[in-house]
Amino acid sequence: MELDVLVEQFIAEGVKFVGVVGADCARVEDIIDELVVGDGSDPNRFLLTSSHPDESLHDAIEFARSLSEEYPGEPQVIEL
Repeated sequence: MELDVLVEQFIAEGVKFVGVVGADCARVEDIIDELVVGDGSDPNRFLLTSSHPDESLHDAIEFARSLSEEYPGEPQVIEL
């Protein structure tokens, strides 16, 4: 699945947070941010992102869980 399609699906489904782990994760996070903001004309488009270079998937999941008061729900893992 193309990243832009996935990001639009996240927004449509009400996803609030995306954490990125692995090679080039900071670059992927930047791309996601650009896709969410678009031309900046829709202030309702929001998705909190973070990248986790040199961290394990487990660490990133634990970080996502630490946001559970503000963003409830169990983290889900999607591999690209």
